[in-house]
Amino acid sequence: MGTTVAIRKPEDLRSHRWFGGDELRSFSHRARARQLGYLPEEHLGKPVIAILNTWSDINPCHMHLRERAEQVKRGVWQAGGFPLEFPVATLSETYQKPTPMLYRNLLAMETEEILRSYPVDGAVLMGGCDKTTPALLMGAASAGLPAIFVPAGPMLRGHWRDQTLGSGTDMWKYWDERRAGLIGDAELAELERGLARSPGHCMTMGTASTMTSAAEVLGLTLPGAASIPAVDSAHHRMAAASGARIVGQVWEDLTITKILDRSAYSDAITTVLALGGSTNALIHLIAMAGRSGIGLTPADFDALARRVPVLANIRPGGAWLMEDFYYAGGLPGLLSRLTDLLHVDRVTVSGQTLGETLAEARVHNDDVIRPRDNPLAAEGGIAVLRGNLAPSGAVIKHIAAAPELLAHTGPAVVFDDYRDLKKRINDPSLGITADSVLVLRGSGPLGGPGMPEYGMLPIPDHLLAQGVRDMVRISDARMSGTSYGACVLHVAPESHVGGPLALVRDGDLITLDVPGRVLRLEVGDAELDRRRAQWTAPPPRYERGYGALYSDHITQADEGCDFDFLARSGATPEPDPR
Repeated sequence: MGTTVAIRKPEDLRSHRWFGGDELRSFSHRARARQLGYLPEEHLGKPVIAILNTWSDINPCHMHLRERAEQVKRGVWQAGGFPLEFPVATLSETYQKPTPMLYRNLLAMETEEILRSYPVDGAVLMGGCDKTTPALLMGAASAGLPAIFVPAGPMLRGHWRDQTLGSGTDMWKYWDERRAGLIGDAELAELERGLARSPGHCMTMGTASTMTSAAEVLGLTLPGAASIPAVDSAHHRMAAASGARIVGQVWEDLTITKILDRSAYSDAITTVLALGGSTNALIHLIAMAGRSGIGLTPADFDALARRVPVLANIRPGGAWLMEDFYYAGGLPGLLSRLTDLLHVDRVTVSGQTLGETLAEARVHNDDVIRPRDNPLAAEGGIAVLRGNLAPSGAVIKHIAAAPELLAHTGPAVVFDDYRDLKKRINDPSLGITADSVLVLRGSGPLGGPGMPEYGMLPIPDHLLAQGVRDMVRISDARMSGTSYGACVLHVAPESHVGGPLALVRDGDLITLDVPGRVLRLEVGDAELDRRRAQWTAPPPRYERGYGALYSDHITQADEGCDFDFLARSGATPEPDPR
């Protein structure tokens, strides 16, 4: 865990401004601490550690984090710190509508302001479900205190009869099998019971495992933390060790700001690509880097994708699951095969460099974590597309798409929003064939609202019955990291603000060329100008409340969907507790 060196003195602690000294306010603060049941010797002169816990009764990914918080506290106490637990927004991917992405920035704001406004010296950030990881790290990066991340960990493998199931990925697969008439209600009921068997987030390489892995390579977790299954006893030990380590970080003044530099974000992109990770990582890492004052763009991902191989053979792009990945060597094992592509001299929360944390890393299964001379794919599994349909870019996870669709031209069938899609997708009069290009608009950051995960558009029933399992689908929405298919996502600018997607009409030819990184509407500029002149902006979705704040300040997908007033640089004064 690195060596804890007491560089700072007790009077240097941030919390000392609340509790130390001989003033009216410090007298009041100490009196209220006694009211809470704390003796002065329990907290005076000790690092006060905020444990930001995203546990709730409605978040199955985090149902074990109440227990883990107690283990974090144990580690803090043992290292001589004083832990205080703060409940923060839970952002349950399963239940929160229209999408937890609408509220990612709200949790980021809550994280930043809690750390800024209370007498805390460091923070343990507890999350894992898709949006919680970037939200916590965005807020912590803005606050700038010492911080360590405790990932929730993946759930155990799912099971159905003799099949191993991956949450999300096999949900989509077997739902389509049922729509095609290949399984019935009895089989679906069995699948429902076996898909998610334990606490923890999705055990495929969805957004959750992608972002917790990104947090680890950024240097914000203890080595190997992101891969540990949620219910493994190693996860208990990691939580306690993280609690102990944050105390050392405070004494050493090892802040998150000293860890998150451009090379850290470059390594996070490299890792996401080598994992065959979620397309959502582009939006989240761009937003996180913006909080660190670093300008990332989709082009940075595409440039690295040209030279980073996919080594993780994990669903939906591969065959295995996160439990297998953990036993094969976990993220340290994968990183040990990428050291020439990483900045291994960077400092991490452990107190060691990234290279030092990988010194003992090993790979135990060359099919789960492929060697460099036998990759799952020679290039990263995500491609950034441009063209007159996506001037600011679009994204496709081509490793999870049918190869024959990666260079395709077909006629558009357009849906104005998700309700329109659900209502008409099986309408025979649309004449949808396997060559059609399904287009969904009205689903971006503003149009969704919140850019929901609508991007894996359903294939019409009659095509499923014919055996069709993939089609080219284009939207300004996102897609679950557990999803698959030739789905072009994050088209920017979105249709709601007048992006070219708003101008597409039924029958227009659209060309997808993943090798050439092109997404093109085969319509002349003059005709597009004529359509643009006729376009009318839709009315605002929100007239008050958080939704109105969101609508007034959200940026587009290529900019990370952060609030413009949070992403920019500028002074934020420290509170005066006296």
